[in-house]
Amino acid sequence: MISERQEKLLNFLIREYISTSEPVSSLALKEIINLEVCGATIRNDLQELTKQGFITQPHTSAGRIPTQKAYKYFAEKIEQEKQKEFDDFIVRQVRFARQEMESQMQMMEEIMQTLEQDNLFEILNILDKWHKKI
Repeated sequence: MISERQEKLLNFLIREYISTSEPVSSLALKEIINLEVCGATIRNDLQELTKQGFITQPHTSAGRIPTQKAYKYFAEKIEQEKQKEFDDFIVRQVRFARQEMESQMQMMEEIMQTLEQDNLFEILNILDKWHKKI
């Protein structure tokens, strides 16, 4: 399991590597992310990500590059975010539809009450409001 900061580092490392096709150094990550931690902390996090198989270092003086495991993790995170956005969209649409149905039901109740009073003029006013709302 990786920490939130490590996940953020991995996310930016993958994005940077995809855009440059060059190994990414801890200094470059520190500049890109602008974390409130020192370079040593970033290097320690990168070392942990290496131990867990998310990144590799082609040689000692090179930066890091993502592994297949990192790409898979990255893709799954994006999929989860998209699914959450979609779920949130559906919830908003259901709420909106419910509000509209409640509004329509309230209008129908007004019409029914007016029908009971045999007030044709009032029925026409309610229907006119309803029509304008649709």
